[in-house]
Amino acid sequence: MPEWEQLSTGKPAVLATPPGATKVSRQLALLQNCENATVATSTLHLFWDLFGILASRPLTIYVDAETYPIALWGVERARARGACAHRFAHHDADELFRMLGQRARAGCFQVVVTDGFCVDCGRAAPLSEYMKAVQAFDGLLVVDDTQALGVFGKRGGRDAPYGTGGGGLFRWYELTDSRAIAISSLAKGFGVPIAALVSNAEIVRRFTEMSETNIHCSPPSAAVLSAARRALEINARAGDELRRRLASAITAFNRRLGEIGLSCLGGLFPVQTLDVTDAAARSMHLRLQQAGLQTILRRGHGDRARLSFIITARHRPCDIDHTANLVSRARNLDRAKTKRS
Repeated sequence: MPEWEQLSTGKPAVLATPPGATKVSRQLALLQNCENATVATSTLHLFWDLFGILASRPLTIYVDAETYPIALWGVERARARGACAHRFAHHDADELFRMLGQRARAGCFQVVVTDGFCVDCGRAAPLSEYMKAVQAFDGLLVVDDTQALGVFGKRGGRDAPYGTGGGGLFRWYELTDSRAIAISSLAKGFGVPIAALVSNAEIVRRFTEMSETNIHCSPPSAAVLSAARRALEINARAGDELRRRLASAITAFNRRLGEIGLSCLGGLFPVQTLDVTDAAARSMHLRLQQAGLQTILRRGHGDRARLSFIITARHRPCDIDHTANLVSRARNLDRAKTKRS
C-alpha cells in the first residue's frame, strides 16, 4: 500500500480532509459513472446522515422487502423524524409504481430504497424500472450497491460475465445520477473497510455540508484510505482478469456440487447458498467447521435453512475440489447417521 505519515488527522472530518480522501472519492465517482462522491468510515454513517437530511422535509419512503438491515436503520431514523415508510414486494417494480401513484401527495418527497444485488435470491434489482418509477413521480432512488461494487460493471461479452470495470450496478444498467444515490461499502468487492456515497455533484455537495457524522465522528484513517487506493489501482490494472478467475471458480464449485446431487442459489455471484432442511444445514455447518471450513448459517422459510459459501478470486482449483469433497463427506456422514437412527 502507499505509505502514510500518520494514522489520522486527529480532527473530525468537517475540520480536515484526510490525505488521499479526495483522490479516492474522485476515482469511485468515475468508476460508478457519477459526478462526485464522498467517503466515510461505514455505510451506517452514510445512511444515518442521508436519511436524517432527507427527513428535514415531508417524506415518504418505499423500501424493497428484502433490503439489507443497515439501510433500514437509516429509514428508521427518518421515521423517528416523522417520515412515512412502506414496503413493496421484492423486486416488484409494478407494485412500486402503483404505490407511488396511490400515496403521492402534494409537498411530500418520495424516496425508493433497495439493495442493488440480492444475495438471497441471487438476482440484481430491476433498477432501470425503479428509476422510471422514481422519475415519473419526481422522487429519488437510493441503492445499497455494496454487493455489486467491484464485481459487476459495464456489460461486456461472453468472456466477461460480470461486465467490465467493477463499477457496480450503476454501470451495469447505465444509470445516470440525476435522481439516484448509491451507498456502498468497499469491504466486499475490494476488501477495504471504507464506504462511499456517489451521486451528482449537487447532491454530494449538499450531503457533505449537512452531514452530522462529519462533525461528530472521525473520518476514515490514512491506512484505510491507502488500502482503498491500492485496491482501486489493482482493479484498474487486473480487475477484469480477477473477475474472470472468480467466475471460473464459482462455475467449478457448482459443477462439483452438482456431481453429488446438490445445487446452489446465487448464479455467478460470490455467495453460493444451499437451501436445505434446518437439521441438514446445522449438521453440515458443524461438520464443515470441525474440518476447518467456515460457512454462514442463516434461517430460511419454515423448516428450511440456508448454508452459504463465499468464493473469491484467490480460491484455486484445489481449494474448490477440497471444499466439494468436504461437503460430500459431511453429507454422507449425516445420511449414515440418519439411517442408523
